[in-house]
Amino acid sequence: MDIFYLCLKIFFARILDVSLGTIKTIYIVKEKRLISSIISFIEVLIWFLIAREALNTDLDSLLIPIVYSLGYATGTYIGIFLSSKFISGNLTIHLISNKLTNQNILKLKKQGFGLTKINSKYLLIEINKKNLSKLKESILKIDSKAFIIINESKHTYNGFYT
Repeated sequence: MDIFYLCLKIFFARILDVSLGTIKTIYIVKEKRLISSIISFIEVLIWFLIAREALNTDLDSLLIPIVYSLGYATGTYIGIFLSSKFISGNLTIHLISNKLTNQNILKLKKQGFGLTKINSKYLLIEINKKNLSKLKESILKIDSKAFIIINESKHTYNGFYT
Protein backbone atom coordinates (compact mmCIF):
# COMPACT_ATOMS: atom_id res chain seq x y z
CA MET A 1 0.00 0.00 0.00
CA ASP A 2 2.97 2.35 0.50
CA ILE A 3 3.71 2.37 -3.22
CA PHE A 4 0.11 3.37 -3.97
CA TYR A 5 0.21 6.42 -1.66
CA LEU A 6 3.64 7.46 -2.87
CA CYS A 7 2.49 7.26 -6.49
CA LEU A 8 -0.64 9.28 -5.71
CA LYS A 9 1.39 11.93 -3.92
CA ILE A 10 3.92 12.14 -6.79
CA PHE A 11 1.19 12.28 -9.44
CA PHE A 12 -0.79 15.13 -7.85
CA ALA A 13 2.29 17.08 -6.78
CA ARG A 14 3.66 16.94 -10.33
CA ILE A 15 0.32 18.14 -11.69
CA LEU A 16 0.45 21.08 -9.30
CA ASP A 17 4.06 22.09 -9.87
CA VAL A 18 3.97 21.67 -13.66
CA SER A 19 0.66 23.56 -13.93
CA LEU A 20 2.23 26.37 -11.93
CA GLY A 21 5.30 26.26 -14.18
CA THR A 22 3.17 26.57 -17.31
CA ILE A 23 1.28 29.54 -15.90
CA LYS A 24 4.56 31.08 -14.69
CA THR A 25 6.00 30.89 -18.21
CA ILE A 26 3.06 32.85 -19.58
CA TYR A 27 3.49 35.48 -16.87
CA ILE A 28 7.21 35.71 -17.71
CA VAL A 29 6.38 36.43 -21.34
CA LYS A 30 3.97 39.13 -20.16
CA GLU A 31 6.80 40.58 -18.01
CA LYS A 32 4.93 40.03 -14.72
CA ARG A 33 8.06 39.72 -12.59
CA LEU A 34 6.63 39.52 -9.07
CA ILE A 35 3.94 36.94 -9.74
CA SER A 36 6.42 34.91 -11.84
CA SER A 37 8.93 34.92 -8.99
CA ILE A 38 6.35 33.86 -6.40
CA ILE A 39 5.08 31.05 -8.61
CA SER A 40 8.68 29.95 -9.29
CA PHE A 41 9.38 29.65 -5.57
CA ILE A 42 6.30 27.50 -4.97
CA GLU A 43 6.89 25.42 -8.10
CA VAL A 44 10.49 24.55 -7.22
CA LEU A 45 9.67 23.90 -3.57
CA ILE A 46 7.02 21.35 -4.58
CA TRP A 47 9.33 19.81 -7.18
CA PHE A 48 12.23 19.52 -4.73
CA LEU A 49 10.14 17.88 -2.02
CA ILE A 50 8.52 15.37 -4.38
CA ALA A 51 11.65 14.61 -6.42
CA ARG A 52 13.56 14.00 -3.20
CA GLU A 53 10.90 11.64 -1.92
CA ALA A 54 10.61 9.81 -5.25
CA LEU A 55 14.38 9.33 -5.52
CA ASN A 56 15.03 8.42 -1.88
CA THR A 57 12.34 5.81 -1.41
CA ASP A 58 13.20 2.24 -0.50
CA LEU A 59 10.40 1.10 -2.77
CA ASP A 60 11.63 -0.21 -6.09
CA SER A 61 8.97 0.02 -8.75
CA LEU A 62 8.72 1.09 -12.36
CA LEU A 63 5.44 2.76 -11.35
CA ILE A 64 7.29 5.65 -9.69
CA PRO A 65 8.89 7.09 -12.88
CA ILE A 66 5.75 6.31 -14.88
CA VAL A 67 3.52 8.18 -12.42
CA TYR A 68 6.08 10.99 -12.21
CA SER A 69 5.93 11.35 -16.01
CA LEU A 70 2.14 11.08 -16.12
CA GLY A 71 1.88 13.83 -13.52
CA TYR A 72 4.17 16.01 -15.61
CA ALA A 73 2.14 15.46 -18.79
CA THR A 74 -1.17 16.01 -16.99
CA GLY A 75 0.21 19.15 -15.32
CA THR A 76 1.19 20.55 -18.71
CA TYR A 77 -2.31 19.96 -20.06
CA ILE A 78 -4.01 21.46 -17.01
CA GLY A 79 -1.61 24.42 -16.93
CA ILE A 80 -2.40 25.31 -20.54
CA PHE A 81 -6.13 24.94 -19.87
CA LEU A 82 -5.99 27.14 -16.75
CA SER A 83 -3.89 29.81 -18.41
CA SER A 84 -6.29 30.03 -21.34
CA LYS A 85 -9.19 30.54 -18.95
CA PHE A 86 -7.70 32.85 -16.34
CA ILE A 87 -4.83 34.83 -17.84
CA SER A 88 -6.15 37.75 -19.81
CA GLY A 89 -4.43 39.27 -22.76
CA ASN A 90 -4.93 41.07 -26.01
CA LEU A 91 -4.66 39.80 -29.54
CA THR A 92 -3.81 41.68 -32.69
CA ILE A 93 -5.80 40.46 -35.67
CA HIS A 94 -4.62 41.19 -39.20
CA LEU A 95 -7.57 40.79 -41.54
CA ILE A 96 -7.15 40.77 -45.30
CA SER A 97 -10.27 40.47 -47.41
CA ASN A 98 -11.77 41.69 -50.67
CA LYS A 99 -15.09 42.19 -48.86
CA LEU A 100 -14.14 44.99 -46.46
CA THR A 101 -16.85 47.40 -47.50
CA ASN A 102 -17.78 50.32 -45.27
CA GLN A 103 -20.98 48.45 -44.38
CA ASN A 104 -19.06 45.33 -43.27
CA ILE A 105 -16.57 47.40 -41.28
CA LEU A 106 -19.49 49.14 -39.57
CA LYS A 107 -20.93 45.71 -38.63
CA LEU A 108 -17.68 44.87 -36.82
CA LYS A 109 -17.61 48.26 -35.08
CA LYS A 110 -21.21 47.87 -33.89
CA GLN A 111 -20.22 44.60 -32.25
CA GLY A 112 -17.70 46.55 -30.18
CA PHE A 113 -14.48 45.69 -32.02
CA GLY A 114 -11.93 48.48 -32.27
CA LEU A 115 -10.22 48.47 -35.60
CA THR A 116 -7.91 50.41 -37.84
CA LYS A 117 -8.51 50.42 -41.57
CA ILE A 118 -5.14 50.32 -43.34
CA ASN A 119 -6.55 50.20 -46.86
CA SER A 120 -9.58 48.78 -48.68
CA LYS A 121 -8.44 45.18 -48.10
CA TYR A 122 -6.63 45.30 -44.75
CA LEU A 123 -7.89 45.84 -41.20
CA LEU A 124 -5.93 45.79 -37.98
CA ILE A 125 -8.06 44.77 -34.98
CA GLU A 126 -7.10 44.70 -31.30
CA ILE A 127 -9.25 42.55 -29.00
CA ASN A 128 -9.27 40.84 -25.63
CA LYS A 129 -8.49 37.18 -26.34
CA LYS A 130 -11.78 36.13 -24.76
CA ASN A 131 -13.58 37.74 -27.73
CA LEU A 132 -11.65 35.81 -30.40
CA SER A 133 -14.33 33.25 -31.24
CA LYS A 134 -16.98 35.98 -31.57
CA LEU A 135 -14.72 38.00 -33.89
CA LYS A 136 -13.78 34.98 -36.01
CA GLU A 137 -17.44 34.10 -36.40
CA SER A 138 -18.26 37.67 -37.47
CA ILE A 139 -15.36 37.79 -39.94
CA LEU A 140 -16.26 34.45 -41.51
CA LYS A 141 -19.87 35.63 -42.00
CA ILE A 142 -18.48 38.57 -43.99
CA ASP A 143 -15.89 36.55 -45.91
CA SER A 144 -15.46 32.80 -45.43
CA LYS A 145 -12.14 32.99 -47.32
CA ALA A 146 -10.69 35.94 -45.40
CA PHE A 147 -6.99 35.73 -44.58
CA ILE A 148 -6.63 36.12 -40.81
CA ILE A 149 -3.41 36.37 -38.83
CA ILE A 150 -3.63 36.31 -35.03
CA ASN A 151 -0.77 37.46 -32.77
CA GLU A 152 -0.64 37.91 -29.03
CA SER A 153 -0.06 41.58 -28.20
CA LYS A 154 2.59 42.33 -25.64
CA HIS A 155 1.86 46.05 -25.39
CA THR A 156 -0.55 48.41 -27.10
CA TYR A 157 -0.62 52.20 -26.87
CA ASN A 158 -3.13 54.87 -27.82
CA GLY A 159 -6.28 54.13 -29.75
CA PHE A 160 -7.56 53.15 -33.14
CA TYR A 161 -7.57 55.01 -36.41
CA THR A 162 -10.25 54.45 -39.03
